[in-house]
Amino acid sequence: MALPKEVKAKIIEEYRRHDKDTGSPEVQIAILTEKINRLTEHLKKHKKDIHSRRGLIAMIHARRKHLEYLKKKDYNKYLEIVEKLGLKVK
Repeated sequence: MALPKEVKAKIIEEYRRHDKDTGSPEVQIAILTEKINRLTEHLKKHKKDIHSRRGLIAMIHARRKHLEYLKKKDYNKYLEIVEKLGLKVK
């Protein structure tokens, strides 16, 4: 499920590092989190949608990889984004 342009632009605006930033780990994690939340709501209604569930698992895996990278590179940013998005950490 794709995000509407307005929602994606708002997320990028909130989490970017500089004016032209669209691909930093913080932005990617925030966008993936929004997609995961929307897809989770979809799957609550459509329990037998196995294809979307597979996509959800892939998104969760991608977000986890971005979080691990950010944790290694900048631990303070990692803690900040985890707290801001309300994610559980191990």
